[in-house]
Amino acid sequence: MTKKKDVKPDIKNVRWLKVSLIAGYAVIVIIAVVFVSILAVKKTDTVLKNKVSSMVSSLNVQMKLNFNSYLSRMETIGTLAFAAEEAYTYDATDPTNDEYEALNTEKIISDKLYSLCIMENFVDYGIVYRNNHTVGKISNGTVTLFGDRLFEDLSLIVSRQRTKDGWSAGYQDNFKRIYYVKQIHENALLVISFYATELESVFDNPETLNGMKIYLTNQDYHIIYSSETGEVGQPLQDYLLERIQAQSSATVIDNQYVVSVNSCGDEWYVISSVPTKIILSEKNEMQLYIYMIALFAAVLAIGMGAVLSVKLAEPVTDIVSSLDTKAHIDQLTGILNKLSFEEYTANRLSNSLTIENHALILIDVDNFKGVNDTLGHAYGDKVLADIGTLMRNTFPKADYLGRIGGDEFAVFINSLPTEISINYQGYVRIKCEELCEGFRNHYTGDDGNYKISASLGVAFFPDHGSTFPELYAQADKALYFSKHQGKDTYTFFSQELPEQEESNHEKTETAETPESE
Repeated sequence: MTKKKDVKPDIKNVRWLKVSLIAGYAVIVIIAVVFVSILAVKKTDTVLKNKVSSMVSSLNVQMKLNFNSYLSRMETIGTLAFAAEEAYTYDATDPTNDEYEALNTEKIISDKLYSLCIMENFVDYGIVYRNNHTVGKISNGTVTLFGDRLFEDLSLIVSRQRTKDGWSAGYQDNFKRIYYVKQIHENALLVISFYATELESVFDNPETLNGMKIYLTNQDYHIIYSSETGEVGQPLQDYLLERIQAQSSATVIDNQYVVSVNSCGDEWYVISSVPTKIILSEKNEMQLYIYMIALFAAVLAIGMGAVLSVKLAEPVTDIVSSLDTKAHIDQLTGILNKLSFEEYTANRLSNSLTIENHALILIDVDNFKGVNDTLGHAYGDKVLADIGTLMRNTFPKADYLGRIGGDEFAVFINSLPTEISINYQGYVRIKCEELCEGFRNHYTGDDGNYKISASLGVAFFPDHGSTFPELYAQADKALYFSKHQGKDTYTFFSQELPEQEESNHEKTETAETPESE
């Protein structure tokens, strides 16, 4: 009986020890999993915030470039007014003007200005003289806003001394219109204005970031444009101002907001803001599941934690992927935008050996302005989208395709001929001919009677340059020669190209003759 009594406590002790070991092991595993899960969540927070911050910054830079491009286009349209000699030689303040001749001259100028005014949805497109006399379209709203100081205060907008022009918004706290003023001569100013709401097409809000707010402000941080209604003319909110004030280019991320700012134009600022909770909302909901599984799944919680960490990242991955696409892809054509094309090409060239073969092709669409003028900008956008499809069908996936301007495209040939009998230049020639033929077969309009074509310029690595700027300059000269050969052709750059005069294609360098078709 004594032995029995001695054995029972020993059995109980062994059982207690086993339970204690299992419980202790379970506690250690749970603590370890919880600790690892907390570290994983914090690390995921940091990585995702940094990635989203980078993508928001890239998107904001793209919007800045879009805005600068829009202003540049408005300035270009303004220069078209000088196509009529009378626009820059006539002076309505000259007391020696013959009344009859003055009326005729002003009619010629007005006809020219009104014909240009219909190119865009302008509020004003006219000339204001020192005596406040106007020619062309100067709206009653502008005359009322500036009053007797019409010429005097408009002349204050001319802030750039080299080009004698300038931009302004917010005169007398009126932020509805944006004004561009260019000095014609000491007694005359060309005035263009449009409503700030026209900038909606410039500042495209990504659909996957419904909580993103986009602003354009002046140098005093008063809102000129906002993606939210009712904020135009108001000072920028304090919570944004305290994060980006006095910074020309920066991205700030904290537990409340991701805010990016870039200066542009004449001390204007493009600002993007996204609440952090929107970016990480689904991730925060998933944290609870991670901790619950860590507490109750023990050893399995380690594996489940890894799976859930992946699931945790998936919702934000979609946002990051969408931002990355917005930052790198031209949304209209589906190919690389200008910044990404230059970056990818420059990086590829920097890692290329001199024995490798590459080619840079610059493409300028002939007669595209006629498409917009004749068939409208909406149809012009469809033509650009079709051009993107044509380029993708012509070149292999290894090649970089980019839209580098309104109707300007580029191809960096990274692929090689599949047939041994074809040399590299012959391969590039075949691709150029295929592309030109594709354009020749492209007709626009419902009745198929409006034809577009393409002019191409080609430069080769390493013969014509080893960096992107060098190849671009040589291909640009070859393109310029193609345009002056009658368009609808391609040209290989050659040192024997004759010098060319500067043209409306904005060439300031001389071009040289090619091997052209």
